[in-house]
Amino acid sequence: MPLPASPLSAAADAYARLAEVYPGLTVLELGPDGDAPEGEDWFPAAELAAGGAALEAFLAWDEAQVVRDYGQRARPDVVASFGLHRYAWPACLLITLPWFLRRRVPRLPVEHVAFQRAQGRMAVRTGAFACLPGDPAAGLPGARVVADEEALRAEVRAAVAEHLGPVLTGFGPRMRRRGRALWGMATDEVVEGLWYIAHLLGEERRAMRELELLLPGATKPYAGAAAFRELTGPDGETLPTRDRASCCLFYTLRPEDTCTTCPRTPDADRVAKLVAAAAC
Repeated sequence: MPLPASPLSAAADAYARLAEVYPGLTVLELGPDGDAPEGEDWFPAAELAAGGAALEAFLAWDEAQVVRDYGQRARPDVVASFGLHRYAWPACLLITLPWFLRRRVPRLPVEHVAFQRAQGRMAVRTGAFACLPGDPAAGLPGARVVADEEALRAEVRAAVAEHLGPVLTGFGPRMRRRGRALWGMATDEVVEGLWYIAHLLGEERRAMRELELLLPGATKPYAGAAAFRELTGPDGETLPTRDRASCCLFYTLRPEDTCTTCPRTPDADRVAKLVAAAAC
């Protein structure tokens, strides 16, 4: 379904850059008065947060994917964890990438976002955002100027929490997790999404520094820190890694194949995985 064009927002160039380096995700801006798309497998974030039929339909895709790719059924909490990751990873980028690239932080409550997973599209109704003094966008409608970089980081944390909080409430009962465990997952989505895109942009090291300042480990409701550290490869090279605050539960399908950043993965295995990935 074609969507109406909207005036460029303060986040538009960041979303355009995202599409350039990661074609698997496209952000469609609707403007402050735009209506969210319907049909064609679009899922309004507010309906996912409500935890009803829309969430059941959303998770049916994850359940079918596990059976198709791994030849077995996953536990319901594993399916829900996969589904949350596949929504939260791109949703966090809607906020963190404009901050990282342009020092602008859009406010996107769940009522302003819809997701079409099959085509990798997110529709957002842009409007309010925070920025720093001297930003040319400070004169745009919806702009709110904050004092400094730390104040802007607080805006990032608040904007992500505003969006993800209701989503976690919707997914949580199906995941058999609550409170700190859910916000640990949110911490991981914030960090790993921006870290990955920054790598594609050639700015991985800057992203790691920025994320350590954004999530130093004592910023409620988030649980855990960016938690980056460095390993040494077989030729003395430096290999960045981090320790996740949560577990994605993939080990329940493939116990021998844990994620590189999983606390279950020993450093020797991490080095082997990272070296192999770099050789590809």
